[in-house]
Amino acid sequence: MTELHAGPTVGGLILQALRRYPDRQAIVDERLALTYAQAETLIAGMQHAIVAAGAKPGDGVAILSSNRVENYLASAAVSLCGLRNTALHPMGSLHDHISVLEDAETKFLIVDPLKHADRGGELAAQAAGLDTVFTLGPADLGIDLLAAAEAAGVVSATDLATPDMLATLNYTGGTTGRPKGAVRSHTGNVAIANATLADFEFSPGLRYLATTPISHVGGTKILPTLLRGGTVYMQAAFDPEGFLDAVARYRITATLLVPTMVYVLLDHPALKGADVSSLDMVLYGASPMSPSRLGEAIDRFGPVFCQLYGQTECYPISYLARADHDPANPDLLLSCGMPVASADVRLLDDDGQPVAEGQPGEICVRARQAMDGYWKRADETAATLQDGWLHTGDVARRDERGYLYIVDRKKDMIVSGGFNVYPREVEDVLTSHPDVAMAAVIGVPDEKWGEAVKAVVVPRAGAQIDAEALRALVRNEKGGVHTPKSVDIADAIPLTAIGKPDKKALRAQYWGEASRQVG
Repeated sequence: MTELHAGPTVGGLILQALRRYPDRQAIVDERLALTYAQAETLIAGMQHAIVAAGAKPGDGVAILSSNRVENYLASAAVSLCGLRNTALHPMGSLHDHISVLEDAETKFLIVDPLKHADRGGELAAQAAGLDTVFTLGPADLGIDLLAAAEAAGVVSATDLATPDMLATLNYTGGTTGRPKGAVRSHTGNVAIANATLADFEFSPGLRYLATTPISHVGGTKILPTLLRGGTVYMQAAFDPEGFLDAVARYRITATLLVPTMVYVLLDHPALKGADVSSLDMVLYGASPMSPSRLGEAIDRFGPVFCQLYGQTECYPISYLARADHDPANPDLLLSCGMPVASADVRLLDDDGQPVAEGQPGEICVRARQAMDGYWKRADETAATLQDGWLHTGDVARRDERGYLYIVDRKKDMIVSGGFNVYPREVEDVLTSHPDVAMAAVIGVPDEKWGEAVKAVVVPRAGAQIDAEALRALVRNEKGGVHTPKSVDIADAIPLTAIGKPDKKALRAQYWGEASRQVG
């Protein structure tokens, strides 16, 4: 890629956005509200302090913070310094955090002391290779980055990065194995913002509520919001009453939720009297949404839902627009939409050949927003990036109009009696039952079938689950091969830190069981 075609860096694009609307309110949390100009001033001070501490372009930095104003601005300062940025999940375990820090060869750690002071101290003491710890405010460890930024006085932000430099090293969720670090240049990260602006239906007067961790997909909407001159509101953590209060108080127009959050809102008594009339865009993604529950959500919130599909390795990939969320056309509620304009998407078989229309194939992508590869994992990079295509590991069908329908993860596919069973198809049938709030389907070892289909279901409040009725429902809709050999009733389904059903944890509960018993 020549310099002529490289485009801006991440930090450069953030500065461009902040300088467009200096007097507008840029970013707000429960403690702090900054205009665009004030945000740039704080970024400049943070950058000066980080460089003064000895950081050199290419060094690794990690940030451990809940959603707060200074978290995002610190990440912007890191980008401007030409440093490699890794976001630690605020709900991650000590073991996971240490593993990521050491694997990423992290030299500098930025910690939010309001929520993570104890964990910051543990990481400072135990993670090999850390040179310096910064804190976003006073703490008993490290350098107070906010105080150092203020002490820097009047300084200007300077972009020390180049478009081809490594900007982010983000780790996969690890639901199918040990987390891997996906590396992406500044050009790739800028492409994420541009693809979001191009295809997502942001309205004028954008007020975006970040209630999912901005360390993950929730953070990808911040730069597009700023480029549109909107305001970002942050919540440290999701709770249904706080979410509904924020929507009404700030007249929120857009937000992003994972399906489990939507289910919690639908089942919460506070929703009945809540004012959600300002919302015109509720993005959802990270895991499949039950079509029946999505229909309930549309009835309550209105025609405001949009689905995004992507993954750590490539985001976004496809988008299902508001107009496609039509209860009168329920088939589309099963779709993840059409490829975004910046992505070339093909469905390929195991030999790398395109599948016939309507047949399942692995989603493979070419896009500038795709990762450059996995950090220090040449073999896995080669397996994922083949012949110029990123292999997502997700299996989908494409209809005659071009809509994609994800069948499941290749690694989640169940082979029962020689037949392939995609859990998502069974889960969609189970959650269509009025007594079922959530469902997860896995394969468990079975002497006769090799793997047996097991369903784990969570009943709705006050409902009684009839396992035989659920099995009959699946048999009627999908046939005998897809029918669960057993149905277990649970109070909850384990979730990953970003709200996805944790199939790995669920399988661990049943590993070694020969599941042939019905009900």
